[in-house]
Amino acid sequence: MPIIRPISDLRNNFTSISEAVHSYNEPVFLTKNGLGDMVVMSLDYYEKQLARIELYQKLNEAREEILNGAKGKDARTFVRELMTK
Repeated sequence: MPIIRPISDLRNNFTSISEAVHSYNEPVFLTKNGLGDMVVMSLDYYEKQLARIELYQKLNEAREEILNGAKGKDARTFVRELMTK
């Protein structure tokens, strides 16, 4: 379940928000006048999200290459070749 807090908590209860993003390892969504305004997250969570996005981009590039006729290798064969090098 997402953690949602009013934006005033950023000023008034910063320590509580910092503890939440680190202990739950999830972002905290901040609202302004009842509407979503900002997201606060730990640096670790942010870096994991960037890595996930990069992985999805690479997987999409590979999928496009295959759709355009690129030849691939069997994963087990590829790993075996890597291990022998």
